[in-house]
Amino acid sequence: MKTPLYAFALILLTSAATTALVLPIATAQPSPEPQAAAVPLAGQPTAVPAAPLVSGLPDFTRLVEQVGPAVVKIDTTTGRRAGARGNAQQSPDDVVPGEDQIPEIFRRFFGPGFQMPGPGGQGPVPRGRAMGTGFLISDDGYVLTNHHVIDRADEVKVTLSDRREFTAKVVGSDERSDVALLKIDGRGLPVLRTANGAAVKPGQWAVAIGSPFGLEQSVTAGIVSAVGRSNPYANQQYVPFIQTDVAINQGNSGGPLLNTSGEVIGINSQIFSNSGGYMGVSFAIPIDVAMNVVDQLKKTGRVQRGQLGVQFQASGITSEQARGFGLPDTLGALVSEVVPGSPAEKAGIEPGDVIRSADGIAIRQPSDLPPIVGNKVPGTKMKIGVLRDGRERTFDVTLSELDEGAVAGGDALRPGAPSAGAPAGNANALGLVTQDLTDAQRRQLGLDAREGVAITRVEGMAAREAGLSPGDVVLRVGRTPVGSAAALARELRDVKPGQTVMLLVRSRGGGSRFVAITPDADD
Repeated sequence: MKTPLYAFALILLTSAATTALVLPIATAQPSPEPQAAAVPLAGQPTAVPAAPLVSGLPDFTRLVEQVGPAVVKIDTTTGRRAGARGNAQQSPDDVVPGEDQIPEIFRRFFGPGFQMPGPGGQGPVPRGRAMGTGFLISDDGYVLTNHHVIDRADEVKVTLSDRREFTAKVVGSDERSDVALLKIDGRGLPVLRTANGAAVKPGQWAVAIGSPFGLEQSVTAGIVSAVGRSNPYANQQYVPFIQTDVAINQGNSGGPLLNTSGEVIGINSQIFSNSGGYMGVSFAIPIDVAMNVVDQLKKTGRVQRGQLGVQFQASGITSEQARGFGLPDTLGALVSEVVPGSPAEKAGIEPGDVIRSADGIAIRQPSDLPPIVGNKVPGTKMKIGVLRDGRERTFDVTLSELDEGAVAGGDALRPGAPSAGAPAGNANALGLVTQDLTDAQRRQLGLDAREGVAITRVEGMAAREAGLSPGDVVLRVGRTPVGSAAALARELRDVKPGQTVMLLVRSRGGGSRFVAITPDADD
């Protein structure tokens, strides 16, 4: 009992000291003069409210009063499941296998036991409860929230601001966008309006309402810091996130991000943190992306995405690569691989092309392209603008459906002794010792006949610094395919020190990328 009494006493002492400080004369020595009675005691309201001392600042009270009733609290119960991803909230004592491998840059709002969207770790998940936020998008009970809020849940409860509680049905959920659609039985329910996602701009005010740490109807505000942010730490390349400095914490997941008109511009989803708590950088899923998912979930219960059929370097074009290809700048997405039979191949797009636009929308960095393509339905016709050999070209492409299980390329060639019948050659101008591939190795790598040459040893310092290693396979020099050690040597024989050469390389990990190498006189 001592601790509660001490805390209570501290509050009382603080209040008393504040009163004495505000009104030292009235509280310390009451005056018998009549005019003293006109001075109100501290804590008593005056007949006429005092004028605000600070003006020009935003006041969100009317906004919150109008939209707050449409924001709901979501509670989920998850049973113990073998192989589940473990998104349910667990006690601090629970240990999640592999949790130390998750990047701290993106923290889920469930606290201990959180997992990133995308394929997660395997293993049993203890039965537990988790909480999040959602909001009503129709008066007959459709509720929007995050996929990770309800993922693997056995039971989902929705509580309205008036304390009414409903058991929700999961209409559908999409892991790639982290969007889920729920349905509760109701009529005449309060609804939030959605904004035009394309109108969201950096610098505008943004308001979040949610249940951080279970504190329902909590309101925080800030500004939009940036739009079109990518998330390289999760399988969400189709979401161009809205970045804000709005305070978001555990339990805010799935709640609305609003503009000053009370319209939803996004769904709060992630935070950037080294500690697990709010650090000034929050991310929301744009509402137009979410509503596209909602429409498909209502109609078919699943989400279809368009596919172009190219792979590109996620890190973007470096200045050295731009010199090697003779590009005017580092903007765009450098195509490193075209999937056989894909819309891109049928249209004529090739490795080495730099995609600069999609349906007239500029592609400044590689992460700009997937959301544009992925949020269109299969069968959509698009115009893809590329830069090839210094010239701008436009290709008409009809998108196919994204194959979730497709993996471009094959298994990597493992480094080892040269195969019989394929002797290693001498080092070329880049200091690469190579050998021809056998038919069996090409089949293993998913390559065509006479495609690619294997690296057996790297002697050149510039090639080493570029990351080449034995077992890698060179597919092209610039835009020219090479299929033998002799062909590679011919393409490199005129390379001079200081000249940047672009190699398309299939790495041992299975992916293809362009590598810029600038040899010096010592190589």
